[in-house]
Amino acid sequence: MTSPLTAPTPEVRPEVRWTPRLWGTLLVLCAAMFLDALDVSMVGVALPSIGADLGLSTSTLQWIVSGYILGYGGLLLLGGRTADLLGRRQVFLVALGVFALASLLGGLVDSGPLLIASRFIKGLSAAFTAPAGLSIITTTFPEGPLRNRALSIYTTCAATGFSMGLVLSGLLTEASWRLTMLLPAPIALIALVAGLKLLPRSTRERDHRGYDIPGAILGTAAMLLLVFTVVQAPEAGWATARTLLSFLAVAVLLTAFVLVERRSPGPLVRLGVLRSGTQVRAQLGAMAFFGSYVGFQFLVTLYMQSLLGWSALHTALAFLPAGALVAVSSTKVGAIVDRFGTPRLIATGFALMAAGYALFLGVDLDPVYAVAILPSMLLIGAACALVFPSLNIQATNGVDDHEQGMVSGLLNTSVQVGGAIFLAVVTAVVTAHAPESASPQAVLDSYRPGLIVVTGIAVAGLLIALTGLRTRPAQASVLVAKSTTPEAKRVPVRD
Repeated sequence: MTSPLTAPTPEVRPEVRWTPRLWGTLLVLCAAMFLDALDVSMVGVALPSIGADLGLSTSTLQWIVSGYILGYGGLLLLGGRTADLLGRRQVFLVALGVFALASLLGGLVDSGPLLIASRFIKGLSAAFTAPAGLSIITTTFPEGPLRNRALSIYTTCAATGFSMGLVLSGLLTEASWRLTMLLPAPIALIALVAGLKLLPRSTRERDHRGYDIPGAILGTAAMLLLVFTVVQAPEAGWATARTLLSFLAVAVLLTAFVLVERRSPGPLVRLGVLRSGTQVRAQLGAMAFFGSYVGFQFLVTLYMQSLLGWSALHTALAFLPAGALVAVSSTKVGAIVDRFGTPRLIATGFALMAAGYALFLGVDLDPVYAVAILPSMLLIGAACALVFPSLNIQATNGVDDHEQGMVSGLLNTSVQVGGAIFLAVVTAVVTAHAPESASPQAVLDSYRPGLIVVTGIAVAGLLIALTGLRTRPAQASVLVAKSTTPEAKRVPVRD
């Protein structure tokens, strides 16, 4: 756990100004984050057209989505540490180039297996660009107001990309589903060319104690198997021997991974960072935040399209106010974090999120959008604007530069694993309450237990955030556990 200590006045770092080159660097990194989110949201609406064109079954179509999640969630830990060891700029640019090529491949193939393979490769490349991009920001912008503003803009691009992806997919699919696959390719290439000129050069970690090959193999295998098992569990059955044995294998792999990391001189993940309560709250909060939102979006999309008969574009526009609110608030969140600190904003955001989910429980089969749906969307949009940037700031503050990639990989892993696990749980709950009759009201009633679970996840996130609301002296600092030095570094914190 962290220990508050009285510390001397911290060293003042030279002021860094927002130069055009710095803005350009941030723009390149935001473009990659925007593409990750855009790609995730666009493919969902295009699935029916893909299935009809390529003659794919429903189970095969699922893997177009799951293949991306598998590559992304399974390799984030490796991607984060690779950025630290081999150079953040190099890893980011190579992975971005692979993302562009995989996008081009996905738009040209005429085979279901090849399309799934291209999605897996895109997820794999995103597993390297996401932690590398976040760690470039945290090592380029000094901790404090400058970094807070940069991270608020960066994380806003994810929400904006996700919202725009929903709208763009509805428009592009009308012409051809292939356009939804091809669109990220030219954007990624433009960002790659700009990144070659603008991204700061980063050196490899030269004083590391070797490469943790066993840890990389065990950690990657554990994450891949965990995501695969969770994705397949609703179809295979949660209580089947296959699923239970898979979870047992995950537990064995994770146990072996922890044992290896504790003994490795250069671990893939230094477990000492998790002695910090602030860090643990950020990781658990990320799981609850994304897991609850993904579950909510899944249920609401079914409600709007299957029960209300709305088109894909109409559904996307219904979600748009939440994304628009996040985009509009992007330049303000950093200043709010500076004033109030991350724990208060995270707790406030989770409270708004839980309220938005709970409010949606009252919807019926003949809703007035402005009365029944819009208030929930606005509450959830405000929550996303507060929570996601704050979680990124809280997770990366007080961490040495040479471990920023590792912590970024941990945070992104928490986001993806939380989304996969809680979406599977919500799906299982809805399936368990599936009605015997197919009447619209019975189907809507079967969705409500899932919405209750989603609300409960947000409440759990709120309770986790509330444990961090402790009053600390203004000049207090946090003792961050170190694995290689006899004295821990004192890092001033606001929260």
